[in-house]
Parts: sequence; structure tokens; C-alpha cells
Amino acid sequence: MPLIPEIDYGTPIRVADHTVTLTVDGQSVAVPKGTSVMAAAMSMGTKIPKLCATDTLEPFGSCRLCLVQIEGRRGFPASCTTPAEDGMVVHTQSEAIAKRRRGVMELTISDHPLDCLTCSANGDCELQDMAGTVGLREVRYGTAGANHLDAPKDESNPYFTFEASKCIACSRCIRACEETQGTFALTMEGRGFDSKVSAGGTDFLHSECVSCGACVQACPTATLNEKSVIALGKPEHALVTTCAYCGVGCSFKAEMQGETVVRMVPFKDGGANEGHSCVKGRFAFGYATHKDRKTRPMIRARITDPWREVSWSEAIAHAASEFKRIQAQYGRDSVGGITSSRCTNEETFLVQKLIRGAFGNNNVDTCARVCHSPTGYGLKATLGTSAGTQDFASVSEADVILVIGANPTDGHPVFASRMKKRLREGARLIVADPRRIDLVRSPHVRAEHHLQLLPGTNVALLNALAHVVVTEGLVAEDYVRERCDLAEFSRWAAFVAEPRHAPEQAEAITGVPAAEIRAAARLYATGGNAAIYYGLGVTEHSQGSTTVMAMANLAMATGNIGRPGVGVNPLRGQNNVQGACDMGSFPHEFSGYRHVADDDTRELFQHAWGVPLSGEPGLRIPNMLDEAVGGRFKALYIQGEDIAQSDPDTQHVTAGLRAMECVVVQDLFLNETAKYAHVFLPGSSFLEKDGTFTNAERRISRVRRVMSPLGGLADWEATVALSNALGFPMHYRHPSEIMDEIAALTPSFAGVSYAKLEELGSIQWPCNDAAPHGTPTMHVERFVRGKGQFMITEYLATEERTGVHFPLILTTGRILSQYNVGAQTRRTANSVWHAEDVLEIHPFDAEHRGIRDGELVALESRSGEIALPARISERMQPGVVYTTFHHASTGANVVTTDYSDWATNCPEYKVTAVQVRRTNRLSSWQERFAEEDRSLTRMQLPLDAAE
Repeated sequence: MPLIPEIDYGTPIRVADHTVTLTVDGQSVAVPKGTSVMAAAMSMGTKIPKLCATDTLEPFGSCRLCLVQIEGRRGFPASCTTPAEDGMVVHTQSEAIAKRRRGVMELTISDHPLDCLTCSANGDCELQDMAGTVGLREVRYGTAGANHLDAPKDESNPYFTFEASKCIACSRCIRACEETQGTFALTMEGRGFDSKVSAGGTDFLHSECVSCGACVQACPTATLNEKSVIALGKPEHALVTTCAYCGVGCSFKAEMQGETVVRMVPFKDGGANEGHSCVKGRFAFGYATHKDRKTRPMIRARITDPWREVSWSEAIAHAASEFKRIQAQYGRDSVGGITSSRCTNEETFLVQKLIRGAFGNNNVDTCARVCHSPTGYGLKATLGTSAGTQDFASVSEADVILVIGANPTDGHPVFASRMKKRLREGARLIVADPRRIDLVRSPHVRAEHHLQLLPGTNVALLNALAHVVVTEGLVAEDYVRERCDLAEFSRWAAFVAEPRHAPEQAEAITGVPAAEIRAAARLYATGGNAAIYYGLGVTEHSQGSTTVMAMANLAMATGNIGRPGVGVNPLRGQNNVQGACDMGSFPHEFSGYRHVADDDTRELFQHAWGVPLSGEPGLRIPNMLDEAVGGRFKALYIQGEDIAQSDPDTQHVTAGLRAMECVVVQDLFLNETAKYAHVFLPGSSFLEKDGTFTNAERRISRVRRVMSPLGGLADWEATVALSNALGFPMHYRHPSEIMDEIAALTPSFAGVSYAKLEELGSIQWPCNDAAPHGTPTMHVERFVRGKGQFMITEYLATEERTGVHFPLILTTGRILSQYNVGAQTRRTANSVWHAEDVLEIHPFDAEHRGIRDGELVALESRSGEIALPARISERMQPGVVYTTFHHASTGANVVTTDYSDWATNCPEYKVTAVQVRRTNRLSSWQERFAEEDRSLTRMQLPLDAAE
């Protein structure tokens, strides 16, 4: 397939109620009012030369190459900054225009290296193209005078270079950093001839640049260029696919040479990202071909044995025979499986189908158990569906934004850029977070209220906000009367109106001043369209489900659900965690969130699959591990998850894995869980498979195979092989056939097909006869459940308490450059920015313990102890410390507890009582981990290599 063309209209095409009609080179054209002359001309196919203009940035008018003549006006105005008007007559070509364009280009080229034949952008350079377009054939100005040809090159960034000698000072990179990314890391230093682009006076690596790639994408020359392009040359074909990192679900063009990825370019028509990206999706794709990839199936009898490489057929036959043996010996319910939130919808659907159809039980779970399972429970109870209410574009119509328990700039950076743009336009921000995240104060963005609550007190805070809404008469009464269950509303309103929920009472629980709570509540209720965006700081608590319901209560009470600019919106962590839930990965639900005990639903699946299905909910991940330790659960099929690193109370997890007789791991790498596996099946990366992902806004997007699976099979093919070996036949020739089955069995996917995805690009479910093109905004005229259900949200303090021995609270989270357990990003240059996990601690707590910045400290809880470097930071509040969990050697989850959400068993990662003290050595767990890692690594080599 050739490189996918993307039309650049020079400046943005405006959307307006009124149109204007003008004449361009003798042809009449009608465009929305506010459209530039350049965009008007290009919309009818007339290309005007340009260098500083692009339709992804606001017009700037600095290069003077896009000059035109307008009848009745003097001079030669820049077409990019001149708005089209009714009756305007424009000429884009004349001898006078051509002479001026060549003059501008000649001056530009005179201070530019003429190494086009060997330049990395040769054939992909707008400056080169424009020189040809304007007919420049010679440059009369020599290089004897002052110039910038010896300007130094900045190669500090691991992914791209900045070659200042080739810079034409068009400011596109600066504007992209400001307008698209919102970081404001670049500036133009100096004046006149001394003007130069600068990364804040330092090199790119040490600047505030977040390596999103917007500047590289915007650069019209080789000034900013990917190192991969410099090394490999230009790509020769491209396919559009979907990023396999966070839940934003960005679309990219994988630009290729044969089966080698040269670069990943954000796709301008991508519904989720609209041409933007972050450092992970844009640059951190090298893990897919990393030397650590395991590409041959392996088996062993005991986890203390070395691995033995075998064929796919032998590995599949061995795994199937072990599952059959174990079920015959210990019973049908002694085995289960875990689906992956990094695999496609189709692959996830097949794994849960295999477990229900071949194993004959419902012992299936997914990583959403440990992240967003409370989202499913809370939103389904109140609104009727287990997903967010809006598309990402909705934030552009929000007037008030409440971010609670989320850190979008680190966890969901492309959406954060969209949000920051709206904030710069005037939307007002409330942040509820124990930590001072970047959104509290960053360039041109400042939270009006930072509700710096104590971890574990979300429900108390939300009840206090609701108290203000109810007692001060801020309820949207007409909305509630029309849309909600009035009896339940009255019961809830009486509950939150009780004096014990007043902000003055909540202050003692949350630590947030009552005046701040009252002001934030009034802003949310009266400031216009109000949207809630939340993350794992909401769900990963013992009251995660309660908090989700409390947010839905607040949104319904103020009428902020059912139109653009409002809603309750989870920011999902992994690329397909929404899809994994949609596909029936929970032990109590089939696809589409229908309970396994429902006879009609079960009959539908039984008829389609041709086997009897159990109506009893199966085991959740924590139950599987408990049962394994108890000797009753014996075998597990794990596709694309690393529970030994990601799940809480690591020592309990590993004890459960050790107790099993057959653990089958299907993954890209020998991860921490694979240390306890008996069968290893090579996984396939997102670049090696066809399928779909569903992002946090319910957007279903195509994943397209751009290279052959390094292990020989895509993940779905391996699952099919295992199912067939177990005696439950599957006969799919392509993932599109799996999607057809999903659509036939799942009402919210009824209208989804690969053909429709090709036509529309992406689709947001529900997609069915009632919504054939999908549903960007949910609950528009009525809630999915009918009447909105207000739920009583009683605040109950977590059982995890601080005390004399453990006086601090640990909370955990993510960082921009790393992803989840780090298996992917640690195998890329992203480790330049985050080579190890650190413990953030407030200066007061550090001084009290005699801790200096960078010093090794012991972090101890009731569950265990680890050691890691301290980072003294005023982002924290006194009494609260913070760390990430991206590095297995840190063992962050050694210290987290087994407390969990009352409804879903989502672990309470965000509240762990700890003590911090100085130390000069690793913990005993970490020393044991290091030794086991060395030992197991030796054993995990194939026999011939080990010998």
C-alpha cells in the first residue's frame, strides 16, 4: 500500500454557521466564514506555496511565500492570515507574485546547507519542494557573509536530532509545542538575524520538552528529524494502525521499509488524537523487535527446570494435556484464565470463549480487576452502562473540568493536551488529588481549586460537594425531575444534606479546607457545562465503586450528563482495558455486560457455541490465587498480563503461582509471571496482528498487521490452536470473522464490522440499528437504564490505618515515559527519562527522618519492605509519599496490601500505611529477587544455550 496521503489545507478549515463566496483564479468557491484565503484556494485544489503554514496550526504569516493579489487591495497579502470575504477576487499566480516568491525563497536558501542529495529529508522536505514550486534555479547570494551554516547540532534527545543550521525560523515547531502539545518548551531566542529556536536555553533532553514529536511533525525541513529516518532512510509504504499503550487509542501511520518500521506518524484523521501523539506511541515502538523477545514456544516440567524450546504443536499439545489432566484429577473448576488488556478485542473474546466453552467454567478475569472494575460496577448501577459518557472531543465544550484521581499529563498525555487547550481558552479547572500534579500549575494552565485531599477520602469529599449542591439550591431540578428516579433522588438528597456531610465536617476527614470545598461545588454546579474526568486514584480504593457512584450522583444532580461538554469519564489505563471488559472478561458476565445467570443470554451463547455453559460466576483473580494457595486451583492460562509484578501483595501472588501445577504464559517477554510458568507461548505485538482496540471513549479502531509475527502465530491463532487441542473447535480464517461473531452476540456491537470500520475510520459503541454510525455521547435523551439511579454513598474509612509504626500513607501512580509494568517501555530509550522508581517525599517528612535527596531509603509496610532512592518534592503533602511501579526490581507491590474495593475486589493500591527510613542496602526481598532473577534467567535459557 502506498504512503497514505493527508491533505494539508495550509490553515485550519473553519466551522461556521455562515459561508462566504469568493473567486479564486476565476473560479467561485464557498467556504465557512473565517476560513483563510489559502484554505479556500486549497479546498478547490489550488495549491499556494507555503512554509510557515499548516492546517494543524493557527496562521502565522512569517515566511511570506504564500503571497497573493486581491483586487481592490494594495500590496501582496499573505494568504494564510487573510480571511476570505464575500465577493473577494483573488489571484494566486502572476509574474509579480512569482518574482516575489522566488526572492523570498532565494533569501531563505542562501542561509541553508545545500546538501540535499545526502540530507535525511531528501524527497521529504517542504523547503526542497517549495524551491521547485516557485522555480528557483540559482542563488545569487554567496556564503562569505554572516550565516548560520556552522550552527551546532543537538543530538541529546534519544529519538530525534535538532540541526540548527537547517532551521529557517518558520516557528512551526514552537507553535506546535504551544498549540498542539501545550508544553511551551520551545521559544525563539534573539532578534533579527540572531533569531534562533531554543529549547529554553538548554538542549532538548534537559529541557521541558516531553518528546511528543509535535515539533518533529511540524518541521518543514530536516532541522528536526527522527534518528530512525536518518539511520534507515525514507519509508516506502504505510498502514494505519492503533497505538498499544494507554487508553487514549491514538491512530498512527506505521511507515515502513518492507517489514521494518521506520517511524510511527500520528494520523491526522485519527478520531482520538487528530494527528497528535506522546513519546510512547510516537517513538517507543522498538520493544516489538527487541532482542529480549522470545519467539519459540518453551515447556518445562517444574519451574526450577531449564526451558526446552519446542514446536508450536508440541507446546499446544502439552498445555492441553495438562489442563485435561488437572481437570480430571481436581475437578472442572480447578483451572481458569486471564485475558489481556493489551491484546485485541478479538483475541480477548476468544480467550474468554475458550475458558467458558473448553474449560466449562467461568474462571476468567482481566487486568481491569485491578484498575477499573469499580467503573463498570458504579456506572452500570447509576447510569446503566459500564463505560464513559463522552468522546474526547467533548472536552472542547466544557466550561468547568473536574479532574479527580487522575494525572492526564503523565497517564493520558494526548488527551491532556486537548484538555489544556480548552483550559487556555478559558475553561475553569478543579483538581482533586493528594499530589500536586502538573495540571495544578503549568504554562498557561492553573487550577482554580486544588482539593489536596488525604488518600482514601474521595467519598467524603464528593459527599461534601453534593451537600453544597443540595443545601444551597443548586440542583438542576427540571433535569432530575425528567431524567431520574425521583424517589431515589429524594432519599439521596436527604442523605447528603445531613450535617455530617457538610464541608466543615469533611475538612477533618479529607484535610481540604471547607471554604475550598464550597467554592469548588458552586463552580461545578453553576459554571456551565461541567465534566468529570477520573482515573485510578478513584477506583483503586476500598471504596472505589462507591466513589464512582458518588461522581455519577453529582453529575446527575447538576444536569451534567447527556450532552457535549459534560459527563463522567474514566481515563482508562491500558490500550484495550475497555475492550477487554466489553468482550466478557469478567467471571460473571458475557460480552456486553450480561450476567452469566441470565437464561436467555446464556442460551444465546450456548446455541452459537454448541456447548452447555455454566450459569455460576467464576473466580476473580484474587480468588484464583487464594484457592491456589489453598490447594484447590491448579492451572492458569495467562495471555498478555504480568500479575507477579502488577498485582498487589507480590509475595501472596507468587505463592499462588508457585502452588499451581500448570501455568501457561503467552507474552512477548519472559516477564515476572513467566518465572513461575510451565509453558511459554510467544506473543505477538500490535504490529504483528489484525484486530481492533476499544479506547476509553468507547472508540473501536482497527489494528493492522504491518509485519509477520516473530513467533510465527498471532495471539488469536495460538488461542484457536489451544482450543482445538482441548476439543472445543474454533475455525476462524481472519479476525474479521471473530468480530462478526462478537457483533452477532453483543447488542452494543451489533452494527460493527471491518467493512464499516474501513468506511468510517472508527466507531464508538453502541453501534446498532438505532445508532448505525456509533454513539459519541451517551444518555442523550434518557439513561441506558431508563431513569437515572441515585445511590447512597456512605463514607467508610479504609481498614488500612496509619499508626506509630507506620505513620505515612503511600500512594502509587505512573510517569509519562514509562508504561504499566514497564515490560515495553523499559526496552526502549524511554528509560533515559526514568531509569528507576523513586519515592517522592515532602521536605518536612524527609527532614524529620534525616533523609537527603537521592539517598536510598527503606519503605516498609505491614506486607513487606523495599528500598529505593528518595526524591524530596513539594508535590507531596506532609504525611503522604508516592512511587511508581514500572520497574520489577523495585517491587513496589511488595508493600501494597490485599485490601480491596468492597464490590469488585479492585486492590487498594492508593492507600498503604508505611514507614520510611534511611538505609544503605536493598531489602531482603530485593536481594532475593536479584538472586532469583539471575538463577531463573539462567534456567529460562533453552537447554542448548544454557549448556
